[in-house]
Amino acid sequence: MADTKREIERKYELPAPSDADERPGLPDLTGVKGVASVHAQGVVELDAVYYDTADLRLTADHVTLRRRTGGPDEGWHLKFPVSTGIRDEIRAPLADTLPDELAALVRSRVRGAGLIPVVRLTTSRDVLQLLDTNGTALAEASVDAVRARRLTGDAGGEDAGTASWTEVEVELGDDADPAILDAVEKKLRKAGLRPASAASKLGRALAETAPHEPGGAATRAPKGRPRSAGDHILAYLRDQADAIVAQDAAVRRDLPDSVHQLRVATRRMRSAFRTYRKILDRSVTDPVAEELKWVAAELGVDRDHEVLDERLSSRIDALPVTLLLGPVRGRLRTWDAAQRAGSRSRTVAVLDSERYLTLLDTLDGLLTAPPLRPDAARPAAKALPTAILKNYERLAGRVGDALALAPGEERDLAMHNARKAAKRARYAAEAAGPALGKAAKRFAKRMKALQTALGDHQDSVVARQALRDLAIQAHTAGESAFTWGLLYGQEEAQGERRERELPDLWAKASDPRLRADLSG
Repeated sequence: MADTKREIERKYELPAPSDADERPGLPDLTGVKGVASVHAQGVVELDAVYYDTADLRLTADHVTLRRRTGGPDEGWHLKFPVSTGIRDEIRAPLADTLPDELAALVRSRVRGAGLIPVVRLTTSRDVLQLLDTNGTALAEASVDAVRARRLTGDAGGEDAGTASWTEVEVELGDDADPAILDAVEKKLRKAGLRPASAASKLGRALAETAPHEPGGAATRAPKGRPRSAGDHILAYLRDQADAIVAQDAAVRRDLPDSVHQLRVATRRMRSAFRTYRKILDRSVTDPVAEELKWVAAELGVDRDHEVLDERLSSRIDALPVTLLLGPVRGRLRTWDAAQRAGSRSRTVAVLDSERYLTLLDTLDGLLTAPPLRPDAARPAAKALPTAILKNYERLAGRVGDALALAPGEERDLAMHNARKAAKRARYAAEAAGPALGKAAKRFAKRMKALQTALGDHQDSVVARQALRDLAIQAHTAGESAFTWGLLYGQEEAQGERRERELPDLWAKASDPRLRADLSG
């Protein structure tokens, strides 16, 4: 069974001593603010083999996978970046082969390429524990004497280059205040140490054992500075493709909002394909868009219900206890469990499917050799506004349809269609943001406000349908349906408020100055 640890650490350069027999050391850290004592833990010998694809796909995404022996946490370690100096380390017990749980977490990056051993690091680690007055561990500081050996691909592969160095690593203790790292760094800098130039031991090992080799995945297209309209749209699409791959692992780890973020990335790509059809050949992108739509739909079953459950739960929480008649919360939990039964396994099954992995390969191929049309070579300021304004025209027609209808099911559907058009217009402007600057950002902001209001209206429509079902279930079971009817009334009132707001929101979103600014 794998477990996860949030790793917060900093690394420092420690030059080798002039005397070969003298082991480099640390300055006395008992003077660091908050540190009451420093306990030597002795020297531990670590032996780690790092795995990656032949074209270093994990390394390109700052993901590390290793099998390490020695030390209290020996086993398989998979690390995902969170932010600078912070990583999530997922650990699995020591085994001869990569555990299935970890293999699944790198599948979106590895796919059919296969993992091979790329570097072996042997480290002699001298560990010091920094304790407060209560004996609680604040941090662990270590001096690591590292020896790196590049591997050719076999577990016992021949040397393809070697390197050695000494560095200092300071890792924050569990639940400790991160400020202790600043205090320790201040002490280390006074002693002449400097932050390490490489973010990880693996990164330094790869650079020093084979400095002539690139450190990125061969499947990635080079990222130059966007200049033409095609450059900007391709940069945007690469960001979304990277987000899909990254959120794949997050969904498997069941991280908050991960399913939503993966679906957003697929929607942004589909929207860009439709919007910028004069830049990218639709005969190539349309089939890809259909596959992206399939993924979003499959993952949407669980996500849409999650959003609905959160909405209903917050409504119930806001009610006075005197208005909660009957087992309201229990009824909602029962309904939620029935609706979401098997959804988690279904989501993972989609990510494990050959169809999904083929889609990821297709995206790589499309972005490596994009099907560019003549408009792709035009200046971004000329080609992109035209596409955005076409989306605006579609939106204007749909809002007009909604405003012309009387309240009821037809108007609800028209507002839902307007919401989708507003989202597409927003995504189009966001994609062009780096090229068009503030004008695109202002346009996108107005579209987002409109989309949010229309989205809340649609959520109200869906909530009313669910509340009616819950009221029927409660009545059939002999429970009071009063609370469900009360909540239905609240959602109905919310929908009516959003309908009344639509004319003013549209007036702001349709401001001619927004469109004029886009065109320069």
